[in-house]
Amino acid sequence: MTAPAPSPQGTKTAAPGAARIGIGGPVGSGKTALIECLIPRFQAAGIDLAVITNDLVTKEDAERLQRGGLIDPKRVMAVEAGACPHTVIREDPTLNIAAAEECEWRFPGVDLIIIESGGDNLASTFSLDLVDWWMFVIDVAQGDDIPRKRGPAILQADLLVINKIDLAPHVGVDAGAIVAEATEIRGKRPTIACRCRGDEADPGLAAIVETIRRDVLFTAGEMAS
Repeated sequence: MTAPAPSPQGTKTAAPGAARIGIGGPVGSGKTALIECLIPRFQAAGIDLAVITNDLVTKEDAERLQRGGLIDPKRVMAVEAGACPHTVIREDPTLNIAAAEECEWRFPGVDLIIIESGGDNLASTFSLDLVDWWMFVIDVAQGDDIPRKRGPAILQADLLVINKIDLAPHVGVDAGAIVAEATEIRGKRPTIACRCRGDEADPGLAAIVETIRRDVLFTAGEMAS
């Protein structure tokens, strides 16, 4: 299969089929844990979904989700990047495009495909030939200077998620300050703080789901009609 020619950054191309969202972020920022939190919330809302994970030379994250019991294991596919993780989500997303198309073929009527990048740095961004919308996940344990480093992922992601907010007091980070700084740097693009452990009613997780429903699924439904 030949991948389509890349679209310019910042322009989204409407395509039929499931909405596709990307989740990027450094190793250990909590991308897979976030997906585990989002799956039951989407299912409770009646959203039919599938997941594609990216790892360098393993299927570690896919196998974790398959074992977790939150989603039919057949609905989780693994892509082995074999190179720098952002290569297969940006420079040449052919493997992920093929995996997403296979998900749509296997599961007609799937509403949402989540594509998790392998752990990467602040320069990681998604090709808009691959996804309709994407988020970038950082966590407070990485330090409170991450937002002001103004990496492309911090500035360009449709949503910035600041994870593990409950750990802030234990790592010497002012949670309110890091959220405020990220919000200021990103301008009109949203920033949401959350935690993926402990209280299942975390308002940050609910806000992420609502943002995706409003900005991705509702918009995709409008375009389809």
